[in-house]
Amino acid sequence: MSKASGPGQAEGGRTAQLKHTGLRPGWTTGACATAATTAAYTALLTGDFPDPVTITLPKGQTPAFALAAEELTDAYAMAGIVKDAGDDPDVTHGALVRSTVRRLPPGSGVVFRAGPGVGTVTRPGLPLDVGEPAINPVPRQLMRDHVTLVAERAGAAPDVEITVSVDHGEEIARSTWNPRLGILGGLSILGTTGIVVPYSCSAWIDSIRRGVDVARAAGRTHVAGCTGSTSEKTVVAEYGLPEDALLDMGDFAGAVLKYVRRHPVDRLTICGGFAKLSKLAAGHLDLHSARSQVDKGFLAELARRGGASADLAEQVAAANTGLAALQLCAAAGVPLGDLVAETARDEALAVLRGAPVRVDVICIDRAGTVVGRSALK
Repeated sequence: MSKASGPGQAEGGRTAQLKHTGLRPGWTTGACATAATTAAYTALLTGDFPDPVTITLPKGQTPAFALAAEELTDAYAMAGIVKDAGDDPDVTHGALVRSTVRRLPPGSGVVFRAGPGVGTVTRPGLPLDVGEPAINPVPRQLMRDHVTLVAERAGAAPDVEITVSVDHGEEIARSTWNPRLGILGGLSILGTTGIVVPYSCSAWIDSIRRGVDVARAAGRTHVAGCTGSTSEKTVVAEYGLPEDALLDMGDFAGAVLKYVRRHPVDRLTICGGFAKLSKLAAGHLDLHSARSQVDKGFLAELARRGGASADLAEQVAAANTGLAALQLCAAAGVPLGDLVAETARDEALAVLRGAPVRVDVICIDRAGTVVGRSALK
C-alpha cells in the first residue's frame, strides 16, 4: 500500500466522514439547554441577555444561538432556544428548549430540575439514578462548566438551580423510547458532543467506504469501527490510532464488515456501547434502535453460559435496559461484557467469511469505561 501524504490527498477519519456526507449537522438538546442556561444565568447576574449566546462544546466548537424567549425577574431568569437538528430527521427539531436559573444559598452548587416536557427517571439501568431529571451526564457537566465560567466573570459563586423544560416535550416523547425505558413526563436532554450527526443511510455508508479507502491508502494496517465519539476516544486511548484509522461506523456495523471483507486490512477493532454491541452479538448488522432492539433473553442465555444462576438469568431477562443487565451480572461476578464482546467478534468474523482480517471487540459504558473485551482472533 502506498501512503497518502501531501497537499491534495484525501482526508480520513471521523471528521472527513462527516464532511463527506454533505448533510448539515445540528445541535443536541444538551447544547441548546447549555446555551439557554448560559444566557439566563448571565442575565440573572448582569441584567442583560447575551443574544446570540455563544458556548464551547466538548470538542472546542463555539456555536452561537439566537434566543427565542427570555424573561427576567428578581427571583429568576429564563431563556429559550429553538433546537435546530440540521438535516437529521430528529423528532425534537424545532422544539423550544428553555432553562430557568435561580440563585441558591452559598455552598449549594448546581442543582438540576426537570421542568415541563423533561422526563424523570423511574427505573434503574440508566446512567442516572431513579428520581433524577432525565438530563444526561455530559449535558449536566457542560451546563456546570458554563455556569462556573459566567460566575467567575461576574465575581459570583456558582450556586444555582437549573430547571430545563421543553415546550410540548411530553407529547414529543411519545415518539421516542423514553416511556418504554421508564423515563416519564417528557424528553431526555441528550448529547455527548453537542452536535447532531445527520442520519442518511446511503450517505453514511458511502462515507464508511471512503474512510476504509483512505486508511488503506495511508498504509494503515489497524482500523477501528466506532459507534460514536466516546468509543472513538476509547480506541485512541487503547491503541493510539491516528485519525485516518478511525471509521465512524455509527449503527452500520454491516457496512464496515462487508466493505472490509472486500478491501481487507490486517486488523479491525470494533468499539461501542455494551447495549449496541449486544445487538451485533445477537446477529444484527444494523444497530439502529428503529431496526433492532436489545434482546434481554439473548443476554440471559449468554449469562447462563458465563455461570449465572437460573434466578440471575431470569433477572437479566426482565431487566429494564442492557446496562441494567450488565450491572446485575457484574454484581454476581458474571463477565457478561466479555461474553458479549466475544460473541460479537465471532459474528463479525462470520460476516468477513474468511477474509484475512483479525478482529477484536471492546464494549464500553456511557462514560467510556471498558466493560467487556474479546481476544484478538
